[in-house]
Amino acid sequence: MNPPELTELADESEELVPYVSSLRRAALQAPELTGVRALSHGFLLKFLRARDFDVELALKLLLNYQRWRRDSPEISSCLSPVSVLGLLREDYHSVLPLRDHSGSRVLLYRIGQWNPKDWSAIQVFRVSLMTSEVIARETQTQRRGLKVIFDLQGWCLGHALQVTPSLARKISSVLSDAFPLKVRGIHLLNVPLPFLPDKIRQRIHVHGSDYTDSLLDFFSAPVLPLEYGGEGPSIQEVCQAWTNQLLQSESILQKVAAHPAGDIDSKKYLGKLLLKKV
Repeated sequence: MNPPELTELADESEELVPYVSSLRRAALQAPELTGVRALSHGFLLKFLRARDFDVELALKLLLNYQRWRRDSPEISSCLSPVSVLGLLREDYHSVLPLRDHSGSRVLLYRIGQWNPKDWSAIQVFRVSLMTSEVIARETQTQRRGLKVIFDLQGWCLGHALQVTPSLARKISSVLSDAFPLKVRGIHLLNVPLPFLPDKIRQRIHVHGSDYTDSLLDFFSAPVLPLEYGGEGPSIQEVCQAWTNQLLQSESILQKVAAHPAGDIDSKKYLGKLLLKKV
Protein backbone atom coordinates (compact mmCIF):
# COMPACT_ATOMS: atom_id res chain seq x y z
CA MET A 1 0.00 0.00 0.00
CA ASN A 2 1.46 3.38 -1.02
CA PRO A 3 1.76 6.41 1.31
CA PRO A 4 -1.33 8.26 0.00
CA GLU A 5 -3.45 5.16 0.61
CA LEU A 6 -1.99 4.73 4.10
CA THR A 7 -2.70 8.36 4.92
CA GLU A 8 -6.38 7.92 4.10
CA LEU A 9 -6.84 4.92 6.39
CA ALA A 10 -8.74 5.39 9.63
CA ASP A 11 -6.63 5.85 12.75
CA GLU A 12 -7.75 2.46 14.07
CA SER A 13 -6.85 0.52 10.89
CA GLU A 14 -4.87 -2.65 11.53
CA GLU A 15 -2.75 -1.92 8.44
CA LEU A 16 -1.18 1.03 10.26
CA VAL A 17 -0.07 -1.03 13.26
CA PRO A 18 3.30 -2.22 11.80
CA TYR A 19 4.34 1.35 11.01
CA VAL A 20 3.29 2.64 14.42
CA SER A 21 5.02 -0.27 16.17
CA SER A 22 8.28 0.28 14.26
CA LEU A 23 8.30 3.98 15.08
CA ARG A 24 7.50 3.30 18.72
CA ARG A 25 10.34 0.79 19.13
CA ALA A 26 12.87 3.15 17.56
CA ALA A 27 11.65 6.20 19.47
CA LEU A 28 11.68 4.58 22.90
CA GLN A 29 15.33 3.63 22.38
CA ALA A 30 16.35 7.20 21.59
CA PRO A 31 18.16 9.26 24.27
CA GLU A 32 15.79 12.17 23.59
CA LEU A 33 12.99 10.10 25.13
CA THR A 34 14.80 8.73 28.16
CA GLY A 35 12.28 8.21 30.92
CA VAL A 36 9.30 7.92 28.56
CA ARG A 37 7.84 4.42 28.88
CA ALA A 38 5.00 4.54 26.34
CA LEU A 39 3.98 6.46 23.24
CA SER A 40 0.39 6.31 22.07
CA HIS A 41 -0.89 5.17 18.70
CA GLY A 42 -2.51 8.51 17.93
CA PHE A 43 0.56 10.52 18.92
CA LEU A 44 2.85 8.52 16.64
CA LEU A 45 0.40 8.68 13.74
CA LYS A 46 0.84 12.47 13.62
CA PHE A 47 4.53 12.04 12.80
CA LEU A 48 3.98 9.19 10.35
CA ARG A 49 1.37 11.12 8.37
CA ALA A 50 3.59 14.19 8.35
CA ARG A 51 6.32 12.14 6.66
CA ASP A 52 4.17 9.94 4.41
CA PHE A 53 4.71 6.84 6.56
CA ASP A 54 8.47 6.80 6.08
CA VAL A 55 9.39 5.48 9.53
CA GLU A 56 12.96 6.79 9.40
CA LEU A 57 11.86 10.31 8.48
CA ALA A 58 9.02 10.19 11.02
CA LEU A 59 11.52 9.25 13.73
CA LYS A 60 13.76 12.17 12.75
CA LEU A 61 10.77 14.53 12.94
CA LEU A 62 9.68 13.12 16.32
CA LEU A 63 13.15 13.55 17.79
CA ASN A 64 13.41 17.07 16.36
CA TYR A 65 10.10 17.85 18.05
CA GLN A 66 11.43 16.52 21.37
CA ARG A 67 14.69 18.52 21.05
CA TRP A 68 12.76 21.66 20.16
CA ARG A 69 10.52 21.31 23.25
CA ARG A 70 13.57 20.69 25.44
CA ASP A 71 15.54 23.61 24.01
CA SER A 72 12.62 26.08 24.05
CA PRO A 73 11.06 25.77 27.51
CA GLU A 74 10.20 29.48 27.53
CA ILE A 75 7.70 28.68 24.75
CA SER A 76 6.77 25.01 25.07
CA SER A 77 6.23 24.83 28.83
CA CYS A 78 3.50 27.47 28.99
CA LEU A 79 0.63 26.54 26.69
CA SER A 80 -2.14 28.48 28.37
CA PRO A 81 -4.64 30.39 26.21
CA VAL A 82 -5.71 32.34 29.29
CA SER A 83 -2.17 33.77 29.55
CA VAL A 84 -2.54 35.46 26.13
CA LEU A 85 -6.27 36.17 26.25
CA GLY A 86 -5.72 39.91 25.90
CA LEU A 87 -3.89 39.38 22.60
CA LEU A 88 -6.49 36.93 21.33
CA ARG A 89 -9.24 39.42 22.09
CA GLU A 90 -7.53 41.92 19.77
CA ASP A 91 -8.64 39.70 16.83
CA TYR A 92 -5.02 38.83 16.15
CA HIS A 93 -5.48 35.20 15.12
CA SER A 94 -7.98 32.66 13.87
CA VAL A 95 -8.29 29.27 12.26
CA LEU A 96 -10.95 29.91 9.65
CA PRO A 97 -14.09 27.80 10.07
CA LEU A 98 -13.97 26.29 6.56
CA ARG A 99 -11.11 24.30 5.04
CA ASP A 100 -9.86 25.21 1.58
CA HIS A 101 -10.61 23.25 -1.61
CA SER A 102 -7.85 20.72 -0.84
CA GLY A 103 -9.00 20.12 2.73
CA SER A 104 -6.20 22.16 4.34
CA ARG A 105 -6.81 24.17 7.49
CA VAL A 106 -6.46 27.92 6.89
CA LEU A 107 -4.78 29.98 9.62
CA LEU A 108 -4.91 33.78 9.73
CA TYR A 109 -2.53 36.09 11.58
CA ARG A 110 -3.03 39.88 11.69
CA ILE A 111 0.33 41.24 12.77
CA GLY A 112 -0.92 44.81 13.13
CA GLN A 113 -3.15 43.67 16.01
CA TRP A 114 -0.06 42.68 18.00
CA ASN A 115 1.18 45.59 20.10
CA PRO A 116 4.85 44.80 20.85
CA LYS A 117 4.72 47.08 23.90
CA ASP A 118 2.15 44.77 25.50
CA TRP A 119 3.10 41.35 24.20
CA SER A 120 6.51 39.81 23.63
CA ALA A 121 7.33 37.82 20.51
CA ILE A 122 7.63 34.72 22.69
CA GLN A 123 4.06 35.17 23.94
CA VAL A 124 2.88 35.75 20.37
CA PHE A 125 4.62 32.61 19.15
CA ARG A 126 3.01 30.61 21.96
CA VAL A 127 -0.33 31.38 20.30
CA SER A 128 0.91 29.70 17.12
CA LEU A 129 2.21 26.72 19.04
CA MET A 130 -1.07 26.29 20.93
CA THR A 131 -3.06 26.38 17.71
CA SER A 132 -0.65 23.92 16.10
CA GLU A 133 -0.99 21.47 18.99
CA VAL A 134 -4.79 21.66 18.80
CA ILE A 135 -5.15 21.19 15.04
CA ALA A 136 -2.43 18.53 14.88
CA ARG A 137 -4.86 16.28 16.77
CA GLU A 138 -7.30 16.45 13.83
CA THR A 139 -7.00 13.49 11.47
CA GLN A 140 -8.07 15.55 8.45
CA THR A 141 -5.41 18.17 9.21
CA GLN A 142 -2.77 15.47 9.54
CA ARG A 143 -3.79 14.33 6.06
CA ARG A 144 -4.23 17.68 4.32
CA GLY A 145 -1.92 20.02 6.21
CA LEU A 146 -2.39 23.75 6.61
CA LYS A 147 -2.01 27.06 4.81
CA VAL A 148 -1.27 30.35 6.51
CA ILE A 149 -2.28 33.91 5.67
CA PHE A 150 -0.09 36.57 7.29
CA ASP A 151 -1.60 40.04 7.10
CA LEU A 152 1.52 42.11 7.80
CA GLN A 153 -0.16 45.49 7.63
CA GLY A 154 1.13 47.49 10.59
CA TRP A 155 4.46 45.63 10.82
CA CYS A 156 6.95 48.06 12.36
CA LEU A 157 10.41 48.31 13.89
CA GLY A 158 8.96 47.44 17.29
CA HIS A 159 7.86 44.05 15.95
CA ALA A 160 11.19 43.43 14.21
CA LEU A 161 13.19 44.16 17.36
CA GLN A 162 11.18 41.54 19.25
CA VAL A 163 12.12 38.78 16.79
CA THR A 164 15.67 38.00 17.86
CA PRO A 165 17.91 35.75 15.70
CA SER A 166 17.49 32.98 18.29
CA LEU A 167 13.69 33.17 18.20
CA ALA A 168 13.72 33.42 14.41
CA ARG A 169 15.67 30.16 14.22
CA LYS A 170 13.20 28.47 16.56
CA ILE A 171 10.24 29.63 14.48
CA SER A 172 11.95 28.52 11.29
CA SER A 173 12.69 25.10 12.80
CA VAL A 174 9.05 24.52 13.77
CA LEU A 175 7.87 25.52 10.30
CA SER A 176 10.29 23.24 8.48
CA ASP A 177 11.29 20.16 10.46
CA ALA A 178 10.24 20.10 14.11
CA PHE A 179 6.45 19.86 14.18
CA PRO A 180 4.11 17.13 12.84
CA LEU A 181 2.12 19.29 10.43
CA LYS A 182 2.54 19.85 6.71
CA VAL A 183 2.72 23.55 5.76
CA ARG A 184 1.17 23.59 2.27
CA GLY A 185 1.39 27.30 1.61
CA ILE A 186 2.17 30.71 3.12
CA HIS A 187 0.43 33.84 1.85
CA LEU A 188 1.91 37.24 2.73
CA LEU A 189 -0.27 40.28 2.32
CA ASN A 190 2.62 42.67 2.95
CA VAL A 191 6.27 42.41 4.06
CA PRO A 192 8.08 39.06 3.57
CA LEU A 193 9.75 37.29 6.49
CA PRO A 194 13.42 36.96 5.48
CA PHE A 195 14.50 34.35 8.03
CA LEU A 196 12.54 31.48 6.52
CA PRO A 197 14.43 28.51 4.96
CA ASP A 198 14.33 27.81 1.22
CA LYS A 199 11.89 24.91 1.65
CA ILE A 200 9.34 27.27 3.20
CA ARG A 201 10.14 30.16 0.82
CA GLN A 202 9.08 27.95 -2.10
CA ARG A 203 5.57 27.82 -0.62
CA ILE A 204 5.27 31.58 -0.09
CA HIS A 205 2.94 33.72 -2.18
CA VAL A 206 3.37 37.48 -1.84
CA HIS A 207 0.14 39.36 -2.55
CA GLY A 208 1.08 42.93 -1.65
CA SER A 209 -1.54 45.43 -0.49
CA ASP A 210 -4.07 44.85 -3.31
CA TYR A 211 -4.73 41.24 -2.38
CA THR A 212 -8.47 40.63 -2.53
CA ASP A 213 -8.52 39.28 -6.09
CA SER A 214 -5.26 37.34 -5.88
CA LEU A 215 -6.24 35.57 -2.65
CA LEU A 216 -9.34 34.27 -4.40
CA ASP A 217 -7.04 32.47 -6.84
CA PHE A 218 -6.01 30.24 -3.91
CA PHE A 219 -9.01 30.21 -1.56
CA SER A 220 -12.68 30.04 -2.44
CA ALA A 221 -14.87 32.95 -1.37
CA PRO A 222 -16.72 31.00 1.39
CA VAL A 223 -13.39 30.24 3.09
CA LEU A 224 -12.20 33.86 3.41
CA PRO A 225 -13.59 36.48 5.83
CA LEU A 226 -15.51 39.41 4.39
CA GLU A 227 -12.60 41.79 5.03
CA TYR A 228 -10.36 39.70 2.77
CA GLY A 229 -12.70 39.63 -0.20
CA GLY A 230 -14.53 36.48 0.81
CA GLU A 231 -18.05 35.50 1.76
CA GLY A 232 -17.32 33.94 5.14
CA PRO A 233 -17.90 35.35 8.62
CA SER A 234 -16.24 38.62 9.63
CA ILE A 235 -12.74 38.87 11.09
CA GLN A 236 -14.15 39.54 14.54
CA GLU A 237 -16.40 36.49 14.37
CA VAL A 238 -13.71 34.05 13.21
CA CYS A 239 -11.10 35.36 15.67
CA GLN A 240 -13.45 35.15 18.63
CA ALA A 241 -14.63 31.69 17.58
CA TRP A 242 -11.05 30.39 17.54
CA THR A 243 -10.27 32.16 20.81
CA ASN A 244 -13.16 30.22 22.36
CA GLN A 245 -11.82 27.00 20.85
CA LEU A 246 -8.39 27.61 22.38
CA LEU A 247 -9.90 28.44 25.76
CA GLN A 248 -11.83 25.16 25.65
CA SER A 249 -8.50 23.42 24.95
CA GLU A 250 -6.76 24.93 28.01
CA SER A 251 -6.62 21.63 29.89
CA ILE A 252 -5.36 19.66 26.88
CA LEU A 253 -2.65 22.21 26.10
CA GLN A 254 -1.39 22.34 29.66
CA LYS A 255 -1.15 18.55 29.69
CA VAL A 256 0.84 18.65 26.43
CA ALA A 257 3.21 21.20 27.97
CA ALA A 258 3.67 19.14 31.13
CA HIS A 259 4.16 15.72 29.51
CA PRO A 260 7.85 14.84 28.88
CA ALA A 261 7.11 13.82 25.29
CA GLY A 262 4.01 15.92 24.62
CA ASP A 263 1.94 12.74 24.29
CA ILE A 264 -1.16 13.18 26.42
CA ASP A 265 -2.91 10.06 25.10
CA SER A 266 -0.28 7.56 26.23
CA LYS A 267 -2.21 6.27 29.25
CA LYS A 268 -5.39 5.90 27.22
CA TYR A 269 -3.65 3.77 24.61
CA LEU A 270 -1.31 1.86 26.90
CA GLY A 271 -3.97 -0.62 27.95
CA LYS A 272 -4.93 -1.32 24.35
CA LEU A 273 -1.30 -1.75 23.36
CA LEU A 274 -0.62 -4.22 26.14
CA LEU A 275 -3.70 -6.23 25.23
CA LYS A 276 -2.68 -6.37 21.57
CA LYS A 277 1.00 -6.93 22.54
CA VAL A 278 2.01 -4.45 19.88
